Amino acid sequence: MDKKFTMKEYVVLASLLFGLFFGAGNLIFPALMGQMAGSHTAAATFGFIITGVGLPLLGIIAISLSRSEGLYDLGCKVSRPYSLFFTCLLYLTIGPFFALPRTATVPYSVGVVPVVGKDSPVVLGVFSLCFFAVVLFFALRPSNILTNVGKVLNPLFLAFLAVLVVMCFVKPMGSVSSAAPTGEYVAHPFFRGFLEGYNTMDALASLAFGIIIINAVRNLGVKEPKNIAKSTALAGVGCALLMAVIYLALVVAGAQSRGIFEVQPDGGTLLNKLASHYFGGVGGVFLALMITLACLKTAIGLVTACAETFGEMFPNKLSYKAWAVVFTLISFTFANFGLVKIIAYSIPVLMFLYPLTIVIILVSLIGGLFNYHTTVYRWSIGFTMVPALFDGIKSLPPATVSALHLEGFIKSVGGFLPLSDIGMDWVVPAVVGFVVGLVLYALKSDKGQAAA
Repeated sequence: MDKKFTMKEYVVLASLLFGLFFGAGNLIFPALMGQMAGSHTAAATFGFIITGVGLPLLGIIAISLSRSEGLYDLGCKVSRPYSLFFTCLLYLTIGPFFALPRTATVPYSVGVVPVVGKDSPVVLGVFSLCFFAVVLFFALRPSNILTNVGKVLNPLFLAFLAVLVVMCFVKPMGSVSSAAPTGEYVAHPFFRGFLEGYNTMDALASLAFGIIIINAVRNLGVKEPKNIAKSTALAGVGCALLMAVIYLALVVAGAQSRGIFEVQPDGGTLLNKLASHYFGGVGGVFLALMITLACLKTAIGLVTACAETFGEMFPNKLSYKAWAVVFTLISFTFANFGLVKIIAYSIPVLMFLYPLTIVIILVSLIGGLFNYHTTVYRWSIGFTMVPALFDGIKSLPPATVSALHLEGFIKSVGGFLPLSDIGMDWVVPAVVGFVVGLVLYALKSDKGQAAA
């Protein structure tokens, strides 16, 4: 008989999930969004929470309900070749190519540069080397991840964060309602906030971290699939509530800062100004510690998830420890290219991956209605793939678009796809593909789950 979790164990599991999800990007993006949204903060925050909180929660639940062992297993409901492509691209995106290097460059840019007074490649190299050495130390001990992240690093990070947030509300810099919205937040605050949530990469990470939380539940004595799903979902709800509260606090703090500061070039600079305003000379050190802790715990989870997944997909290639070392070394290398380049080239990949991720999550949540049949998955993903590719191309850096002479292509296709002006051009094709898949499934004589 399966063990029943105590409230304390649910809290620890929720803390583990929060610790894996909540990194530096989760700090810098909502704070800057609040500054830019101003009086339109409520609508922007609602959109941000859908993609930044709701989708990650649904991703965890989808993995559990479909009884998948991880992202690769879930992707195989479309087909094995697609799953291999999608899983590798997603893990490489949230892993060594984009998100993992960002976990080192963000604390360096936000916390270290203001303290040392200048941006130095040598200092970045030394900092990132030390950072990834610590990450690898913990990642090589995956069985201890519940203790290392859920019981130690995460509570320490939350203590640092709570002090800064409380100060923002005890001594507010200004009124949210008096801050004029800027940019796209003037006309489309909800949709701009929705797309801004992509930058957290948490919906992608939810599919990647699913295997970690499921294994943690198993290690605590729960073995039955339905009980694993229930325990994982309850822990996910606790994590989602905590994330939503913190996002709301950060967005409001960012909006209030308009009473003193102009809109900043990035969220890291804004957080540095907030810390310096409230804590004076020690503000930079305080922020450096907070940001480093946030990134450290996320990086440990990412290396662990990537190494475990690639070890399972390619069992005869490298061991878990070897994959962990490889991903850590690649991340260290890319981190030394700098934060600006990492963010610039990650956006097109995110714009391509997110529609595919959202669709497979939503289809999996109701997959029991059609026995998780591959027909529905394939038509839904197939129709989503075209606008997803277009979104990726449209989001390339302007210099790249110009060099490839893509301006005419982007204008013509954007004029054809509905909702393209607000970045939601994948929605209609996805719905059409899903309906077609359901109709074809209903017409089949064999309603069993087709082989992938």
